[in-house]
Amino acid sequence: MNEQEILQILGRVGAVIKDSHIVYTSRKHGSAYVNKDALYPHTQETSELCMEIARPFFVREAPVDVVVAPAVGGCILSTRVAEHLTKLQGYEVLGIYADKEGDGFVIKRGYDKFVPRRNVLVVEDVLTTGGSARKVVEAIRALDGAVRGVGVLCNRGGVTKEQLGHVPRLISLLNITMDAWDEKDCPLCRDGIPVNTDVGKGREFLARK
Repeated sequence: MNEQEILQILGRVGAVIKDSHIVYTSRKHGSAYVNKDALYPHTQETSELCMEIARPFFVREAPVDVVVAPAVGGCILSTRVAEHLTKLQGYEVLGIYADKEGDGFVIKRGYDKFVPRRNVLVVEDVLTTGGSARKVVEAIRALDGAVRGVGVLCNRGGVTKEQLGHVPRLISLLNITMDAWDEKDCPLCRDGIPVNTDVGKGREFLARK
């Protein structure tokens, strides 16, 4: 599946937003957004894209044992990618998630026992700065897990393997460049364009203001 086909799927479910005023998780501002929450209710489309994430990590020499995602947005990706890897590899691949705790992520709820000395794939929906995925990578390594790579729906920040903690592989279904400005430099703020409060962190931004 090529990037145009990925875009068509995301567009079909209303997951691509343009010409808006978005506040991202990183607190930067921009005019476009990939709304993964618009994708997840559509189980067939979600499953198709999760298979596209899983397929490149089907490597017999280093099979994946566990798929981990940052909560909460990546939880659906974790279970569906693990499901597809289970079918490809012929044995159970576990799908778990890491909870946000303070400035980082921690693997708990008993899931931590599935990580040590196992091959782990990190999945994420959208990379902007890569901060959440990198912190999940750090949490896995702290438990002596072997990170085999990171698979994402969309890399919108030009994030590299090195920025994610020098992971072996970074696979993104969609690589797009979107403007992102600090609040003080945001032209949309300067022009008085209302912040979108339906997606991203717009509500939190207005509450802080």
